[in-house]
Parts: sequence; structure tokens; C-alpha cells
Amino acid sequence: MEKIEYGAEFFNPLHTLDCGQIFRFTPFKDGFMVISGEKACYLHSDGKKTVVECDDGDYFYNFFDLERDYSAIVEKAKSYGVPLLSRSAEKCAGLRLLNQRKEEMIFSFIISQNNNIPRIKGIISRICAGLGEKREFMGMEYFAFPSAAALANAGAEFFKNAGCGYRDIFLDETAKRIAAEGIEKLEKLDTYALKKELMTYKGIGAKVADCISLFGFSRRDSFPVDVWIEKIYKEDFGGKLTDRNKICDYFCGLFKENSGYMQQYLFYGKRQNL
Repeated sequence: MEKIEYGAEFFNPLHTLDCGQIFRFTPFKDGFMVISGEKACYLHSDGKKTVVECDDGDYFYNFFDLERDYSAIVEKAKSYGVPLLSRSAEKCAGLRLLNQRKEEMIFSFIISQNNNIPRIKGIISRICAGLGEKREFMGMEYFAFPSAAALANAGAEFFKNAGCGYRDIFLDETAKRIAAEGIEKLEKLDTYALKKELMTYKGIGAKVADCISLFGFSRRDSFPVDVWIEKIYKEDFGGKLTDRNKICDYFCGLFKENSGYMQQYLFYGKRQNL
């Protein structure tokens, strides 16, 4: 068992897990059990230091983006002079963007569209239990996220029975395409081309493509726009645009390479009524 310790000021488990970027975590002991792919860790904090207990320290060090200096990102957020952004960055300085599995994020965010987080978590859990390899960590049983090949062989009926609704066809067709083609070609694309290519997959629109780019491919110049961001754009930025694609372009032009960090501060801060 490996243990990673990090200052809690810039690594808050709840803020990091509760901002909509990850769905595979559950309360465990004094913190959370976090699952990524086939790996799991125990994440907890005493308010002074945050601890990651795991069997693969290198993986989770990268997963939680612990090499990056978030103090500089927080200061950058404050420099824009937007009250909501400044408050959110200061009060949620421990929110970190995760470096997650690409394929897992593609399927997870297809499931996420027009859905709520508890239901998304339930669907993903059922899919993993049905197709993933059984594992155990610290006495707790969990299931690995299935491979694209396993998902491709499951059939649309499996996804329907898992509660995916109309997304069953999206998952089935996307799984078959990824199983046949792989995703190596996606990794080589710049962010604009990546988003455009992701949107050629069944069930992936602009917002989902931006989420996959940001949370799966670690493209921090992405800025997903949903109903919360539209609200923020109008109320906190005085925006007049109504087209989400144009709102996305506005924020990407404003925040550039920091877009993803600012999106998470704004999104989480607004939802928490900071």
C-alpha cells in the first residue's frame, strides 16, 4: 500500500469530486473510495493534509494532477476581476482537475447528457458490474470500467436494461466504433480538431465533446457550456449571446489555456451559491 500526502489547501477531496467531472466515487471510512478504470484509492483529508492511499502511487499522483501548482491558477482566476470567479477560486482553491481515462470519459459523458448525477452514477455502476472485472481494495468490492471491446459486444439491449434510455444506441454504436478503430488518432489532434472529431461519434454533441476533451484528454483550453454556464454568462458576465457555441467561444477567448480551470471554479461556485 502506498500513501501520498498533499497540503489540503490546494487539494480538497469534496470540491474535487463534487464538481461534476467524475462519477465513480462513494463515501468510504473518513473520506471517499475513488475508482478510475481498474484502479481504486482511498481519499481523505483532516483539513490540513489530504491523503491518497492506493496500490499505484504514480497513477494517482498523475490522476489528481499533483505535479501542478494550483496556487498560481487560483491567483490567475482572481486576476480577471470577476467577483464570482474570485470568490469561487478562493473558497474552492482545493478543487483540482483530474486526468482521467479517455475511453471511460467518452462513455461516461455520453451517459451524462440530459441526466442527473445520481442517475449517471447508477447507470455507470450497473454497466461496470455487468461487464467489468471484479476487484477488491481495502476490503471493498468494486468493478473495473469495461473495455471498449466488452462494451461493443454487450449490445444495445444491455445498455437499455442498465437504464441508459435513448442513449443505448449511442453507447452501442460508439463502443463498436472505438473497438474497431481505437482512439489513438484522437490523441494526436489539437483541441479544436479533437472536439470536431468527437462530435462525429454517435451521441456526442458540442457540450459533451468539450467535457470529454477537458476531463478525458486533459485539454485545459476547453470550456463546456451547459445551463449553469449560460446562467453565469448572463448574470455574472452580462452576456447577451444565446447560442451556446458562441458562448463557448467567448469564454475560450477570454480564458484561453486556463479555460477548463475557470469553468470548474465558475460552475462549482455558482452551484454552491458562493
